[in-house]
Amino acid sequence: MLSHSVHLKHFLAGDEARTRDRYAVLFERIDKSEKTLRIFEDMPPNRDRILGKVHELFRRYPKNSDRPPLFCVPVGVKGIFRTEGERIRAGSLLPPDLFEGAEARTVTALREAGAIILGITATTEFAFAEPGGTCNPRNTAHTPGGSSSGSAAGVAAGFFPLALGTQTIGSVIRPASYCGVTGFKPSHGLLPTDGLLYFSRSADHVGLFCATPGEIEDCLKGIVQSFKCCPPPKKIRLGVPLGPYLEQAGRRTIAGLHRVLERLAAQAELCLDIVDAPCLKNIAEINRIHRELIASEFAAEHRLWFERYRPLYRPRTAECIRMGQQYGQEAIRKGRESQIRLRRNLEECLSAGRLDAFVCPSAVGEADKTLDSTGDPVMNLPWTHAGLPAVSLPCGVGEGGLPLGMQLAGFFGADASLLALAKRLHEFL
Repeated sequence: MLSHSVHLKHFLAGDEARTRDRYAVLFERIDKSEKTLRIFEDMPPNRDRILGKVHELFRRYPKNSDRPPLFCVPVGVKGIFRTEGERIRAGSLLPPDLFEGAEARTVTALREAGAIILGITATTEFAFAEPGGTCNPRNTAHTPGGSSSGSAAGVAAGFFPLALGTQTIGSVIRPASYCGVTGFKPSHGLLPTDGLLYFSRSADHVGLFCATPGEIEDCLKGIVQSFKCCPPPKKIRLGVPLGPYLEQAGRRTIAGLHRVLERLAAQAELCLDIVDAPCLKNIAEINRIHRELIASEFAAEHRLWFERYRPLYRPRTAECIRMGQQYGQEAIRKGRESQIRLRRNLEECLSAGRLDAFVCPSAVGEADKTLDSTGDPVMNLPWTHAGLPAVSLPCGVGEGGLPLGMQLAGFFGADASLLALAKRLHEFL
């Protein structure tokens, strides 16, 4: 097991010498483990270049009181975000010159908040199904999940305390669960997608990885001007989405979730109610519509590149594009209508049950023992399709000794409330 803990607060206080010492610990860890874990897409970060950025930030902001909120925090950035000064490859064999363009807005926001881009993290090919070779730091024979593989694994391995990922089905929540860290997929659009290599413009979400939900909250405060924290709830009411959706997880995973919820409900300080919230009876149809939507939009994004560079696309990526070409514009129209309808239906269920959030497994189980796939995202798909905020909290280990995650999904736009709830539950997990 190669996991370590590194937190935002380690970099937010102290003088330049102490900050350089903290970076030295990261570089030592990277030097020791990167060849095994393969967190970064290309080369590991250049020590002198990064320490030069640290020095420049201390020169610009000599006074503590003037420093931006993420001052000197090192960040891993998934290899589909255009990033100034970096060549991204998107996990592909296509010429990287194709991917040049203006820096992604979320990356720019991180820089303006004082963060330092430590490196570009490995992704599956174009954020789909072909793995990039990253190993799970908890057990290197197992997948870290994907497509945000390097970002999740990098936080788990202690390479950086904060990382950017994306989710089009389950690419933040699932790898967070597999690697035993906190993953947050905001409401659709809270974090801008401008500057991404898009998979599906209707479904792509920018997400975050940290050790704890409180650190996710701190990051959002630093980069989203409109984000305001909420106080923790005095009473909590969670709904378990019984029915065909939950049954996809299998008996063992469902039983494990109920054991965690029973332990939480036994904590008198929490004032926690767990209720049944039957929903998503048509999950098979939702799964199909979502996959056809994103495949169609993926095919549209890659139309010209695929015509010219088809032999360079790996098999599963090429097959997704071919299927998307067959589905076409009608699948996009139906998919977008379905997104709006599902959001309305899920929020009606939340309101009818007076629920703070749905609670369910973050994945169908522990990380698979393979590096050839990144696991099944079905537990994340409906919340992504509806654009609702979702967070994965580490909640113990499974029979194989690997992390398990508990997923919360709440009202659209109520990201601060969901994170306040997650922080409260995390105290007892």
